[in-house]
Order: sequence, then C-alpha cells, then structure tokens
Amino acid sequence: MTPAPHLPGKARPGGRTARTRQAVLTAVFDELAESGFGAVTMEGIAQRSGIHLATVYRRWRTIEGLVCDLLTDVSSTSVPLADTGTLLGDLHALAQSLETLYEAARVRGLLDAVVSAAARQPEAATILRDFFDGRLQLAGAMVGRAIARGEVPADTDPVAVISALAAPFYYRLLIVRRPVDIALAESTATAVWAGIRAGAYRTGGG
Repeated sequence: MTPAPHLPGKARPGGRTARTRQAVLTAVFDELAESGFGAVTMEGIAQRSGIHLATVYRRWRTIEGLVCDLLTDVSSTSVPLADTGTLLGDLHALAQSLETLYEAARVRGLLDAVVSAAARQPEAATILRDFFDGRLQLAGAMVGRAIARGEVPADTDPVAVISALAAPFYYRLLIVRRPVDIALAESTATAVWAGIRAGAYRTGGG
C-alpha cells in the first residue's frame, strides 16, 4: 500500500517544526476564508501566522504548495477510515465523512483553491494528483479487508471502488456547484455497493 505523499512543509508531529506548520496552515485557512485564493500572498501568510517570511518560502516555496499541504492536513484529520466489520458499513462511513467534510464552506473554498492552483502550476497539479492517489490507496484498504474476509471477489479493484465513491462528491462540488448532503452520501454508498455485488469493479484476474 502506498502511504500518503510527502508534501512541502510536512513534518513529524511534535516540537517547534510542527507548531510552525500548524500556525502557517491555520493562517492559510483563515486567509482563504476571508479573501479567496487570488488574494492570498506569502507575505500575508507570514504576517498572520507570525512565522518569518523566509521560513515560509523555504518550506513551502509557493502558495500552491501551501494550499495543497493544507488539504492534506484537513483531509487526514477529518476523514477517518472506519473499520465497521463490513464493506457496506465502511462505504457508508466514508461517504458520511466526506459529506461532513465538504458541507463546511471553508473546506469547499479550500478545494476550489487547490483545483485553481493545479490549473495554474504544473507542480501543484502533480501534488494534487499524488495527494488523491495516496488517499485512494489508503481508503482502498477497506476493500482489501473485505477481500480477506471473503466478502467480495479477490479481483475487486480497491482504487476503482473508492474512485466511484468519491466521484459524485467532486462532480457536485466542482461541476454543478451545489452543496453535498447526507442523501448524496447514502445514495452513493448504496450504489457503489450494488456495483461491487454486480462485479462492476472487478479486474478479471480473480
């Protein structure tokens, strides 16, 4: 299993490095909420966080690096990967966590900022792609557990399953620009489970 990617500014928890990172990421979150991505500057982040501008530049290099690191931080703490004992339960738990995460206006603004950053800068696009690849692999562990229990076929593709679960959220948020809700979470988890049972996510190797 591939771990979550190491992003600019990422450090082990605890100590001055972790406090510096948290202060900067909190400042980024506040700046995004108040002014939007286009108005965020490294100078403003340094001033708000109380961290020296040279330190901010050295660790994150760009605004794009900052917002992508913030997305990693928010997602890793707000989207726990449940182990309910059944894949259906895990899918519902994950969908509900995504709904809870993205119902917050601040987090929706962050997602917009990251997508905007990825459109503007190849490095940010790579960071965003690596982030989602890592999250897909981590969340795919629930499918691996289901395979081990004999609950689903051995050739069920974990990445395809989690991608199918996540896709409706990002379509709703980024394409049709409407809020997510618990009905979306419930219907998505149910539909993905039905697809698994119908063999929609099998690779053909089992």
